[in-house]
Amino acid sequence: MSLRYLPEYAEAAIQALQLAVKEAAHLSYSRRTLFAQPIDISWVEKLSEREDLAEKIDAFVSRFARLQDHIGEKLVPRFANLLGEQPKSLLDVLAYAERMGWVESAEDFIGIRKLRNLLVHEYMSSPNLFLDALLSADHAAQLLLEIVYRLQQQARTLDLAET
Repeated sequence: MSLRYLPEYAEAAIQALQLAVKEAAHLSYSRRTLFAQPIDISWVEKLSEREDLAEKIDAFVSRFARLQDHIGEKLVPRFANLLGEQPKSLLDVLAYAERMGWVESAEDFIGIRKLRNLLVHEYMSSPNLFLDALLSADHAAQLLLEIVYRLQQQARTLDLAET
């Protein structure tokens, strides 16, 4: 009999995936509600007057950052361990994820990290930069959701417990 994965890592991988699925659902909701309206520079400039919109952005940015962190720090490393890899750094993790097809591009994932920092730090200082970051985050959020989906597929392929 051959092993498809290292069973001692299964529980940690399943738990990380279950959390990622929940976080992805929350991010998906925030994304749908935020981007259901047209977002332009005047919309961004009015944020200081519209607490309801600022709160939507805060929820989206928080969920975006949390899922991005979880994928890079927990989900992908735990799936790598499950399959016998021991990545040492984030770059190792991303290179492995790219080889496995979980992440389309390690470079794009690093770009998503930079985008997260822009969303957090440029919120109030530069409306134009924040607008560009926010619009880019819409696409980046979809990439994060796809990573979670691919790892769900990997779990099914390995016959891990359903999430």
